[in-house]
Order: sequence, then C-alpha cells, then structure tokens
Amino acid sequence: MNIQGKVWGLTQHLFAHNDVSIHRVEIKAGGFCSKHKHEHKWNAFFIESGELEVAVWKNDYDLTDKTLLKAGEITKVPPGEFHKFHNTSTNTCIAYEIYWSQLDEGDIVRVDVGGTSEQ
Repeated sequence: MNIQGKVWGLTQHLFAHNDVSIHRVEIKAGGFCSKHKHEHKWNAFFIESGELEVAVWKNDYDLTDKTLLKAGEITKVPPGEFHKFHNTSTNTCIAYEIYWSQLDEGDIVRVDVGGTSEQ
C-alpha cells in the first residue's frame, strides 16, 4: 500500500474504484491539515481511535461548523466547502478519509418547458 508522510502524520491509500476512494490517516497529537476544499468530491471522516476536530466553513451562512469526533463517529463534508481537521488531543488519532462523488438528479436548470413543433 502507498504510505505518504505528511507534516501532520501519515496517509495510506487503501482503496480506489470508480467514484470511491478510502485513505487511512494517522494524525499526530496536535497535527492539522491545510484549509482546503474539494470541487466535486464529498469527504467523510470516520474515527477508529482517538479524537479529531473537523472544521467546515459553511457556504450558505457565515459560520465555521466545528465537530469533535471520537472513536466510531463519522462526519461528512459536501463538495465546495472549505474544511480542515485538527487532532486536539495528546494522542495519535487513527481515522479513515472516504471520498466519493455523487450525481445530483436535481442539477438541471431549465430555460423553458419544452413542447412539440406542432404548437
């Protein structure tokens, strides 16, 4: 498996198929990632052990939503929202990052209602 060192810990790419990707991450005590967003992918964080704070800068209102996750808990970040994780504890956090894209059946923008050429 592909393991990469990061300033905040390690990431290991476990699985990728079609529109799903899973990474195992080890976040050092006090470690945090960059503030970033994904244009088209959802990003979920599932905690195996330790604690992780996930901050999400919401697009539809002026708020930073902070969620503290513990073992067995999960949170999801929609595409297009800036976010950042931070291990606020004194222990290493083991988590899984799950990425996927999702078709939106309501993504159509209509200009007219259509019809037939006989009208």
